[in-house]
Amino acid sequence: MNAQNGRYAGLEVVRLSMPGPDGVPREVAYTRRRGIPDYTDQPVLAEHRVADQQRLDVITALYAGDPERFWVLCDANTVLSPAELEQPSRIIRIPLAKE
Repeated sequence: MNAQNGRYAGLEVVRLSMPGPDGVPREVAYTRRRGIPDYTDQPVLAEHRVADQQRLDVITALYAGDPERFWVLCDANTVLSPAELEQPSRIIRIPLAKE
């Protein structure tokens, strides 16, 4: 359900039985809530100024070699939506790999 390199990797998947619209019970699976790790003391690899029309997956591929790890930049910059980091001229903290 969750990618091995994804934001929710390793979190518990919970199953809940509930009635469907027709009254027949159905099972719903969801991932437990995830807290944002503390990057306060995490060393910074670089600070990147976002260019016009530059996407976060491209920035992540440049620094981390994996465009799907954009969520690490979201965590390190304490934002929930990648779009918040894609604003032209915004400075993004690029953390060193956190294991």
